[in-house]
Amino acid sequence: MGKNLVIVESPAKAETIKKFLGKNYEVLASNGHVRDLPKSQLGIDVDNDYEPKYITIRGKGDLLAKLRKEAKKADKVYLATDPDREGEAISWHLLEALKLDEKKTSRITFNEITKNAVKQSIKQARNIDMNLVDSQQVRRMLDRMVGYKISPVLWEKVKRGLSAGRVQSVALRLICDRDREINSFIPKEYWNLDASFEVPGEKKPLTAHFYGTAKDKMTIDSKKQVEDIINSVKDRQFTVSDVKVSERTRKSPVPFTTSTLQQEASKNLNFSTQKTMRIAQQLYEGVSIKGHGTVGLITYLRTDSTRVSEEANEACIQYVTENFGEKYVQKNEKKNTSQGKIQDAHEAIRPTYIEFTPDMVKDQLQRDQFRLYQLIWKRFVASRMQPAVYETKSVRLECEGYRFNAAASKIVFNGYLKVYKNDEDEEESDVISASLEKDMQLNCVQFDKSQHFTQPPAHYTEASLVKTLEELGIGRPSTYAPTITTIIARRYVAKEKKNLYVTEMGEIVNEIMMRAFTTIVDVNFTANLEALLDCVEDGTVQWKTVVRNFYPDLAEAVSNAEEKLEKIKIEDETTEEVCDNCGRNMVIKYGPHGKFLACPGFPECRNTKPYYEKIGVKCPDCDGDIVIKISQKGRRYYGCTNNPECGFMSWQKPSGKLCPECGKMLLVKGNKLACMDASCGYKE
Repeated sequence: MGKNLVIVESPAKAETIKKFLGKNYEVLASNGHVRDLPKSQLGIDVDNDYEPKYITIRGKGDLLAKLRKEAKKADKVYLATDPDREGEAISWHLLEALKLDEKKTSRITFNEITKNAVKQSIKQARNIDMNLVDSQQVRRMLDRMVGYKISPVLWEKVKRGLSAGRVQSVALRLICDRDREINSFIPKEYWNLDASFEVPGEKKPLTAHFYGTAKDKMTIDSKKQVEDIINSVKDRQFTVSDVKVSERTRKSPVPFTTSTLQQEASKNLNFSTQKTMRIAQQLYEGVSIKGHGTVGLITYLRTDSTRVSEEANEACIQYVTENFGEKYVQKNEKKNTSQGKIQDAHEAIRPTYIEFTPDMVKDQLQRDQFRLYQLIWKRFVASRMQPAVYETKSVRLECEGYRFNAAASKIVFNGYLKVYKNDEDEEESDVISASLEKDMQLNCVQFDKSQHFTQPPAHYTEASLVKTLEELGIGRPSTYAPTITTIIARRYVAKEKKNLYVTEMGEIVNEIMMRAFTTIVDVNFTANLEALLDCVEDGTVQWKTVVRNFYPDLAEAVSNAEEKLEKIKIEDETTEEVCDNCGRNMVIKYGPHGKFLACPGFPECRNTKPYYEKIGVKCPDCDGDIVIKISQKGRRYYGCTNNPECGFMSWQKPSGKLCPECGKMLLVKGNKLACMDASCGYKE
């Protein structure tokens, strides 16, 4: 049998696949894209019907030479890049760059890196799908046109180093709009009113919440209004006008898509979208499992489908039956109800082998790998389980035309909750006495009134922004994480805890985009453009048609902006740090690795210093300030400004308080303070 060459994207993936295919297959990695548009120019010939100009990516020459040499020796070449538009385009670029013979070259795809999936893909080898390639190609060209045409306008009118992007500009607008909405929000006063009732034979009183009149819901707007209600019903008996017992089900969740995985990982694990995708990629490409070698633990991570293969569905149902019993097995498989385009009809994100439980692989995985895998595994198992069933009991009490409601629920069958819970799955609430019956008379023993004010909409988090982008049809599974990462890296948006806040720079860039490039930042236009890319993928629209309609309007808008927009100067933030050379107050500048201090006297004075953010706590070992620092491996820690003379450092944040027992610094650990001296052991 002749030698076959399989080309994948990453070395980790190559290692996993190699063991499935045996000695007659050589598996090599392209390390992502091998060709791209040149960085030094637009790379699109607008005078020659928008022909793209591709060049070999710098540093890939030796790799291509090696691949070309191996391809010449092979009887058959299989291009096994990722199963999406981007992967299809990489395969096409490999075909072109390596000058492969199309007769002996085939494209193979698999949604999971398992022996069956890989071998089956070779049996179903096909030609490269040029519709998929064109869809990726036109997206790349549109993004390049926006970036390379609008960014110079921002450099000229604001400052160098700024950038515009087709999807990132819309994401920035959404955050700006939300911040504006929050800043202009005017709170309104409202009051809550609870009443506690004596129930015959019960020690614990029944608490009911004010609803309104007997017929209509009502909001209490003032203290006078709440006191008028209390005065009209106090010292009077309430009548139980209705007691209702019913059953309610909470459906089991569907398996993860890219968007829902990013959202849940953010909420439950505090992962950024970028971190979620990086770790998921590791789990997909393969992790070394003792006794099994390198194993791809999850299916492909870029998908907006919740479909699951029949084989995986049956394996999961069997697992649920054997481990929890027949009554926990879902009777009817969920159908995917999401609207719009489902990317390449991929499967949902799920474990490749259901028998690899989180506990089984825990010792083989890094901590964050384990936490993400456990989330994916539990979600998939839960999706094949019965709904949770609650018994709910509600009581309506009336007096003088006013109505109070009390409700309680309890789980009668936990269903999927046996495996998977999230914030939306409520716990059991207070039990309502079984002795309560219609027309009973109850005495109120206490009223509890509380003043509140309406709250503005919440700031976007990475999770909620991803959800909004998906709902609006902006971007695709592969673009959410890079989009958010870019606007944070460009310092248009600042991330504090989980919230995203627009910066002064972000506001200025958004204002320019809104004034000069209204189409680019229009949500509907961007969503319609995504739909057009889907049509290119389907073969119903030619890719050049999209570019021909897009570029002339963009070029005109750029020309108008260059002519009409005035310059905006952003002053650098001045600090109290004094330049050692010339005595000026140093300013904060931004470099490739973040903030640094620079002398405003540049170019006469070129003095720079590292910038460290103070946390407002003095060093316990000297008179220096404690600042946030970053280790060589990128981990945050706390050190002294007098380093290296002072060697104080801590991985946990110093609180500023001293231990009452030993006098050393107390550190913040979760919701507790603990002495930094472990032998002391003091906590509060």
